[in-house]
Amino acid sequence: MSALSERPENPVVGVPEPHESAVGHVTGTALYTDDIAARGDALSAWPVQAPHAHALITGMRFEKALQVPGVVRVLTADDVPGINDAGVKNDEPLFPTEVMYYGHPVCWVLGESQEAARLGAAVVEVDYDPRPSLVTVRDAIEAESFQGPQRLTRRGDADAALASAPHVFEGVTEFSGQEHFYLETMASLAYYDEGGTLYVQAGTQHPSETQEIVAHVLGLSNNEVAVQCIRMGGGFGGKEMQPHGLAAIAAIGTKLTGRPVRLRLNRTQDMTITGKRHGFHVSWSVGFSDEGKILGLKATLTADGGWSLDLSEAVLGRALCHLDNAYWIPDIEALGRISKTNKTSQTAFRGFGGPQGVFVIEDIMGRCAPELGIDPAELRRHNFYVAGQDTPYGQPVRHAERMHEIWDQVLENANFTERSTEIAAFNAAHPHAKRALAVTPIKFGISFNVAAFNQAGALVLVYKDGSVLINHGGTEMGQGLHTKMIQVAATALGVPRSAVRLAPTRTDKVPNTSATAASTGADLNGGAVKNACEQIRDRMAGVAATMLRTSPSDVRFSHGEVTALGQHDSVTFNDVAKEAYLQRVQLSASGYYRTEGLHWDSEAWFGSPFKYFAYGAAATEVEVDGFTGAYRIRRVDIVHDVGDSLSPIIDIGQVEGGFVQGMGWLTLEDLRWDSSDGPGRGRLLTQAASTYKLPSFSEMPEEFNVTLYDRAHEDGVVYGSKAVGEPPLMLAFSAREALRQAAASFGPAGATRELASPATPENVFWALQQAAARGVDMPNDAATAPEPSLAGS
Repeated sequence: MSALSERPENPVVGVPEPHESAVGHVTGTALYTDDIAARGDALSAWPVQAPHAHALITGMRFEKALQVPGVVRVLTADDVPGINDAGVKNDEPLFPTEVMYYGHPVCWVLGESQEAARLGAAVVEVDYDPRPSLVTVRDAIEAESFQGPQRLTRRGDADAALASAPHVFEGVTEFSGQEHFYLETMASLAYYDEGGTLYVQAGTQHPSETQEIVAHVLGLSNNEVAVQCIRMGGGFGGKEMQPHGLAAIAAIGTKLTGRPVRLRLNRTQDMTITGKRHGFHVSWSVGFSDEGKILGLKATLTADGGWSLDLSEAVLGRALCHLDNAYWIPDIEALGRISKTNKTSQTAFRGFGGPQGVFVIEDIMGRCAPELGIDPAELRRHNFYVAGQDTPYGQPVRHAERMHEIWDQVLENANFTERSTEIAAFNAAHPHAKRALAVTPIKFGISFNVAAFNQAGALVLVYKDGSVLINHGGTEMGQGLHTKMIQVAATALGVPRSAVRLAPTRTDKVPNTSATAASTGADLNGGAVKNACEQIRDRMAGVAATMLRTSPSDVRFSHGEVTALGQHDSVTFNDVAKEAYLQRVQLSASGYYRTEGLHWDSEAWFGSPFKYFAYGAAATEVEVDGFTGAYRIRRVDIVHDVGDSLSPIIDIGQVEGGFVQGMGWLTLEDLRWDSSDGPGRGRLLTQAASTYKLPSFSEMPEEFNVTLYDRAHEDGVVYGSKAVGEPPLMLAFSAREALRQAAASFGPAGATRELASPATPENVFWALQQAAARGVDMPNDAATAPEPSLAGS
């Protein structure tokens, strides 16, 4: 067992502690960016958004805006002192000359209030020369509109495997994106402090990159900009790249006016300006043996990148790396490419391409199982990885046995066999309502695709009275990272949790941080915090050894008491801290961690890009109404591998939340853009909670059981834990597969079961109508059922 993963006796990690900001959240005292901005005399920024999906800007006049009471200034490209670009690929002009999507901000108005800025923006006059636009992925494919490099994952000879396979199936799988819909919309506040540092408070998952973008837009060095993030009201990947340009707008306003500038998007602005999860168009061919073994797979994955690259290359890469999910595919060839469309620049979203890759193989399994005459659960299990097998990109699948054990455990917990029998009896007795129980697995790789991002820093301070303050490079967006870091620090120093406080994330405390993303927040920052604490503890052990008349190697720290092996005497941590100060022993440390064992060749598409795999499985039961397609989630059972949990309450909450968010993407959330040739072409039609349906209490499972897999220690990771943020989202495929099976139950057995995405009640209705048309009486005229829609594709 590595020193990093080894736990001391009576650790604070592993204890079910509440979220460190729970009281602040429920009482309303927790501060967010706009709470801080609203307290001062900050100017407000408001965008002027283009009413075209694609157009050249030929003129702009804002004299009328400046006449509106309270309007101070209009920001344009002429006001940028540095580089007019908000991205990292040099393809995202902050102030564009060419509109690339409907709602693209072309300039910003500063006002004494949001209302003044809004009224000023309403009278800015912009001349446009409309150009042809591409709204759907199919439009882009037909026009051969692509961006970034294409990638190919290949092993063996897929063509030969398909040619010799006894069962070959072909299909197209299409699915739309997903709106992040975090509770707190994008917000930034910029001002100068008395030392001339440009201070930016922002809701950002990547403060260091926000710092870099603000600096290069303003023509400054990074050390002239400080970015702080106290907390975010949700992020889900949407605040990894997208906040940078918005923070830069506020910073430009501050530089030009000398006053604080506040930028907070309202919900409609946030939804129409910021990127979403990437939708995909996938064509595939798959071959199976008579026994149901996958023999070969050939696929072309086209991601909807929107108007610029953003993180699309990395998202596509992770989709290709998760196309196998938990299944051994001996011969595979998958081409990945990124389309360029006139929509928001699609970006990171929880799972970061992994869900899109998993979608493809799970859709294949669900569609092909009836044709093969094999139960879907058995077909999935029959293809699981076993010890000694590698992924298509060459990484050994360590702990493959965990997938089998988790699968057996979830089937047992869910009483899968008995309930399947009960469901069959229910369906036979109810012609107008059907139930189904489906189970799906997940194998998800943990680490950033880019090796350099797998590092983190921390700053830990122990004060003379024994109290502890920690700073780390991760950001808190409600996921409980700060809670885990407090527990890690308390464990490493041997103090109670109550002795540790945490300071807001700031770039002038911990520099050059990676984004809090890719589920790596606890792994990376936990390693750095532990490293810093151990430096201090080792120094304090020398002081305590003198006080206890023992060797430093025999000193032990636990729950605020410092003892020596073989002795009954003890001193308090507080006393040792005071004595260390008197002896001029340093009580602060800068910690650092880098993930070891990663190597990746993106050109050859080969290596070990992930530190480890997280495993899980979910069984979901649904009931579908044959008259409307409406459904309810009757029960969910989950077994998930989080290693040795750092904080069980936090991890269970993340599993539950991830599942529900995944269920929303797969069954409810239907992004739609206007693809007509009218004046609204390219406009996001679902730009509010009234038109974009999110999971609510009524969609929650009536029974929701989550079990953390034990015997799950992960060596080489902080205190033996595993990441939890992203993998559980993909457990929601069990809900989609259950809906597929329930809809098919309205028709005869053995037919291909297709289900459009998202599996909204409307799409479930058309699916069950098609099933009924194969020979089973239904309450509606099945002959008139249309083809399932592929909404938002």
